[in-house]
Amino acid sequence: MLMQTHEARLDALRTEMAKRGLDGFVIPISDEHMSEYVGSYAQRLHWLTGFGGSAGSAAVLKDKAAMFTDGRYTVQVREQVDGKLYDYEDVPATSPAKWLAEHAPEGGKIGYDAWLHGVEWAEEASKLFAKKGIELVPVDGNPIDAVWADRPQPSLAPAVPHDERFAGRSSADKRAEVADWLKREGYDATVITALDSVAWLLNMRGADVDNTPVALSYVLAHADGTAELFIAHEKVTPELTQHLGNAVRVRDRAEFEPALAEFRGKTIAVDPKHAVAGIFHALEEGGAKVVRDDDPVVLPKAIKTEAEQQGHREAQARDGAAVVRYLRWIEEYAPSGEVDELSAAAKLREFRGLSPDMRDCSFNTISAAAGHAALPHYKVDEDSNIPIPPSSIYLCDSGGQYLDGTTDITRTVWVGPGEPTVEMIDRNTRVLKGHIELDLARFPDGTSGGALDALARMHLWQAGVDYGHGTGHGVGSYLSVHEGPQRISKPGGAFAGTGAPLREGMILSNEPGYYKPGEYGIRIENLVLVVDAKVEGSEGKYLTFETLTHVPLDRRLVDKAILTDREIAWWNSYHAKTREILAPQLEGDDLAWLERECRPL
Repeated sequence: MLMQTHEARLDALRTEMAKRGLDGFVIPISDEHMSEYVGSYAQRLHWLTGFGGSAGSAAVLKDKAAMFTDGRYTVQVREQVDGKLYDYEDVPATSPAKWLAEHAPEGGKIGYDAWLHGVEWAEEASKLFAKKGIELVPVDGNPIDAVWADRPQPSLAPAVPHDERFAGRSSADKRAEVADWLKREGYDATVITALDSVAWLLNMRGADVDNTPVALSYVLAHADGTAELFIAHEKVTPELTQHLGNAVRVRDRAEFEPALAEFRGKTIAVDPKHAVAGIFHALEEGGAKVVRDDDPVVLPKAIKTEAEQQGHREAQARDGAAVVRYLRWIEEYAPSGEVDELSAAAKLREFRGLSPDMRDCSFNTISAAAGHAALPHYKVDEDSNIPIPPSSIYLCDSGGQYLDGTTDITRTVWVGPGEPTVEMIDRNTRVLKGHIELDLARFPDGTSGGALDALARMHLWQAGVDYGHGTGHGVGSYLSVHEGPQRISKPGGAFAGTGAPLREGMILSNEPGYYKPGEYGIRIENLVLVVDAKVEGSEGKYLTFETLTHVPLDRRLVDKAILTDREIAWWNSYHAKTREILAPQLEGDDLAWLERECRPL
């Protein structure tokens, strides 16, 4: 008999904890690769608590439990998680480790799954617990799995080659670059654990995680340029075997942990930001010398090849046509009050699906009406879904996964009848001014995204307002919509920048916003490519951005009087190019709508 209530599930977990002699247990949203998005088999926190956000965790003791989320999910966690079962705790003001140190009994044993947590988290938690006489212990098998009767199995979808005409580099060339790094650093091998790093290195894609075309697998890359791929044998096709070639040995995924014991006396590099504690434990117990170093794939993956850059331009053009069809549809049908958030998101998916190269959404569409638009990471579901009210702001943040690129775009539009308020127009115009300021930035080679973040906020700051998320994240090439190491974000907080310099060939989002809780939200997001600014007479190399996303912005939410001549020139140039790129793909009412929206301001 399946347990239908979250209270029954929590009781079952506590019974299982007692069997194992545990006083507490920590449940993150994570998989064995520390992925941002995880497969249904790894959605343990959602199964236990009902929480559907993409970031959060829970801690369970014998007599109390708590949910931990940051400011993005303050409202959502209270809607989805029973406050009679869990306390609501705010991150970073506290954390599961701090809460457990305060509430767990002295001498207590707190369990954690070493294949779901980072090694640095485990080390810091152990130190904190030791001060209170509490022990952090890795579990042998996850106790939630023991009580989750209908837990889905990991996906067995086939892994497929990613054509070199899209990648722009062969896997052999990429492995040689990693091998050169290993030899230079004096390492024998490195463990590649991040799913998008594995996919990039082997020019391989999959369908194991919603929104991200990756295959559940690990790679051991060796200093001689060879590699071992650990993947479920059911996922390996003759085409993949031929694609990988003789230099990549394919082994079953179940062999991965035992294989880590094969490195006695060898020096192995592991990135603690991407590798779970279980990998460190297995290597150390096997006698390997483990060195903590960055994943050598992350930076070259972020610097797009010419083929990837061109693929992005083409994917963005097709995506832009889909979004135009959608915005025209919203303008026509939403004022009736009969379009809701879910049906709107489904319609956008339908328009994107007209492209034969569209494989998936790049994340769950943020289709946000009225007060929901003030939640930057709102996720609509059957419970939260509302009609889009007439005479309101509607925000849609969405993206597609195409064979030649990954898109991410936010448009904020006015749904008639009537006119937006003076405040709405002012806030949107300030967001636009910041977006333009960042888009037009020129900066010395080596500048970090954090140094540019204030450009996007300066006009909001002048009005005494701000937004609580980062301004820009890296984007992959038919891979993860959120990619490092590049970011555009101010220091501190959950969205702090990495300090990594922006390099020519990187792709980022430019997405300032403004949010008035309970009333409305605004965000303008395009993707941009870092390119050589070619400044005449410059003393050194300077960089700037090429805009990749072309979809009209809502002129009803713009106050031309507070735009400068430079900003008006940007608007007109942007919309002229938008028309040039999109018009050949559209006809009829869609083309007429585009022509109207792209006329000069």
